[in-house]
Amino acid sequence: MGRRDLLSADERAKLFGIPVERDALARYYGFGPGDLVLIERRREDRNRLGFAVQLALMRHPGLTLGQILAGPDIDLAPLVGFVAEQLKLPASGFDDYAAREQTMTDHAGAVAMALGLRPATRADLSFMIEVATTAAWATDKGLVIGMAIIDALRGAKIALPSPSTIERAGIAGRARARKRSHEALLAGLDPAQVARLDGLVTIDPATESTRLTELQSIPTAPKPDNVRAILAKLAVVREIGIPTGTATAVHPDRLSGLAREGRLSPSYLIERYTTSRRRATIVALLIDLEARLIDAALGMADRLIGQAFTRGVNAQARNFATSARDVGRLMLMFRSTIDALSEAKKVKGDPMKALDEAVGWANLLQVREQLGEIADVAGTDPLVRAADRHASFRKFLPALLEAIEFRPAQTGDKTIAAVKRMGDMYAGRRREVPGDAPMPFKKEWHGLVKDVGGRIDRKIYETAVLAHLRNKLRSGDLWVERSSGYRRFDSYMVSAKEAEPITGGLNLPVTADAWLDVRERELDWRLRRFSNRIERGRLDGVELRDGRLHISPIRPTTPPGADALADRLDALMPRVRVTELLHEVARDTGFLTAFTNLRTGEPCPNENALLAAIHADATNLGLARMAEASQGVTRDQLV
Repeated sequence: MGRRDLLSADERAKLFGIPVERDALARYYGFGPGDLVLIERRREDRNRLGFAVQLALMRHPGLTLGQILAGPDIDLAPLVGFVAEQLKLPASGFDDYAAREQTMTDHAGAVAMALGLRPATRADLSFMIEVATTAAWATDKGLVIGMAIIDALRGAKIALPSPSTIERAGIAGRARARKRSHEALLAGLDPAQVARLDGLVTIDPATESTRLTELQSIPTAPKPDNVRAILAKLAVVREIGIPTGTATAVHPDRLSGLAREGRLSPSYLIERYTTSRRRATIVALLIDLEARLIDAALGMADRLIGQAFTRGVNAQARNFATSARDVGRLMLMFRSTIDALSEAKKVKGDPMKALDEAVGWANLLQVREQLGEIADVAGTDPLVRAADRHASFRKFLPALLEAIEFRPAQTGDKTIAAVKRMGDMYAGRRREVPGDAPMPFKKEWHGLVKDVGGRIDRKIYETAVLAHLRNKLRSGDLWVERSSGYRRFDSYMVSAKEAEPITGGLNLPVTADAWLDVRERELDWRLRRFSNRIERGRLDGVELRDGRLHISPIRPTTPPGADALADRLDALMPRVRVTELLHEVARDTGFLTAFTNLRTGEPCPNENALLAAIHADATNLGLARMAEASQGVTRDQLV
């Protein structure tokens, strides 16, 4: 088997490559006054140019010229040309310099000393591997691991070793992180549980597939039997007994990566993994599978409940459409009845006689039953129609209530009590709903749930609770343990440990409660101050009369002569250039010291270039046009 690499060719170029574009060269390889002093100490032009190239390379990508030349072919011509242009030296002298190995070595040591770097030793290898292990705890991506090693070496003021050494340390660290994550996932399992894990990838001769493959086959059609099938698979996964805290024993990204690998890999391939890797992959896959099964069961139940209400509404609409012609005819009859009664009252005649002549009393009696049917259709709540599908709900409802534990986002939620009551009824095989059963759903349904005698209709009650439960899950007022789509809302947030350095940098409290407490006290103080001032009549244009707040409108009070005076004063003000104003503000405030070099951390020595760059960015003028409009400032300096 060939050697596994940490980095791809593109990733190596990102970490150790040398840019060739002009802007990138200016961004990475511009020299400051201190750099130029170091360079000018070399005696010959070729040595000055070579030393400058070494200085540039030691800053980015962090390698010596010798390391660059010993690696794959890299085009140094753009860098050498850019450095030579800055120093006003011929670029051709670099070829002679590169042929003198001892001079290159001596200059590399001098550059490292000037940058405060010490050479890497064999003893630093364990440090690099541990850094790689920490970075690989969350990911297998080589670029992330390699960058972590480089950043750690730079932070420790250690010169970078060869890229191959960094890559070997990254591979070792990644392997160590994988081993530790595998051990963490398997730490809480006993021999019986481990045996169950191994049995999941054993092929069943009867089905010619593994149990793991069968568990991952989740039905999608919204049917009651499919909900039960999903819950049966969930019971098998839970029977293995993976401890609750196992998911938090490793980094979430590492866990999701293992689960994703398990989903994409066929069972026969998983069986070929090393023992620890195979078992850890199955554990991660089962944790992920449990969440997916819970979400699938709840999602399918959601659709079935929604379909029941939709069918009820559609049936009601069809009934309305069927009786639309009759409704029109009855409305005309009703209007004729009103007209006849109104005319009889106006002329003080017999209303019954007028009604019989205009409409016919017999005709009114004939449509009485039909009017009742239409009224019943119009007054039927969709809940009653949805309850007609209660028989399909009962196919999966007992298993759902037994398998899923719903939890409230806030204490005192009546929905949980209603769900628990339904679960107890199914567990105890009781047919009637107790009279004190919780009714967390909307009040309009309370009258539908109870009949005239106060007895609770079980079909309508359970349908109402299910519909209410569905809405609560959708809104996030209820959550389910180990679910992905219905998990606790604050689980989406950054943990307190991760948030502490962020809030500290922003000068914010660690928790929202602490922040709200501060704001509550400040608001209370402001309201008390406002109340005290308004009671004493110390607010201009604002007064409290008869318990109501009165604010006087603001009217313009500026005399015409003041506007003329303002124009005269404005004309007397000297015209200044924006750059002059920026220089003056910089002298008074010293704000330019906040702009430091990304590579060295030092303040920018060229104040004109820095102010021009700020001006170009603030006005969207662009660096090229700003360089053309500025004296003594080049575009490279602005970059």
